[in-house]
Amino acid sequence: MSLVLRPYHNDDLDAALLVWQRAWEAAMPGIDFSVRLAWWWKRWTDELVPRNAIVVAESNGKLAGFVVIDPKSGYLDQIVVRPEDWGTGIAKTLLDEAKRFAAWITLEVNQSNLLAIRFYEREDFRCTGEGVNPRSGLPTFVYCWTAD
Repeated sequence: MSLVLRPYHNDDLDAALLVWQRAWEAAMPGIDFSVRLAWWWKRWTDELVPRNAIVVAESNGKLAGFVVIDPKSGYLDQIVVRPEDWGTGIAKTLLDEAKRFAAWITLEVNQSNLLAIRFYEREDFRCTGEGVNPRSGLPTFVYCWTAD
């Protein structure tokens, strides 16, 4: 696998939306993410792209994942990898890239997303609280990481 990290470009939009939908459908199969695409497109283009650092991972020339982090606050909004690339190290590579943007990172993860929770705990994130996802109403955990 040939992996390349690079900054997000506007011509990545369609591929990023598709990867987001597929990854979330695999992680949370009880939610229909296809009905959220219009909302996600608007949030992506109006909020995330202008205010965050976005790094994409390309595997063999195709967008395999991305990470979205606010360098000012350290809030990691998204780390998404195509389901067929789960377990290949792409998520860790993207998370390591996000760590270059901030000395500490905070994020929320759905409490039912055990795969993601195990991943963050393996990467030295610590659970510091609980919350509620405003979109789904599902309970979340707040995780933090600090560079030592």
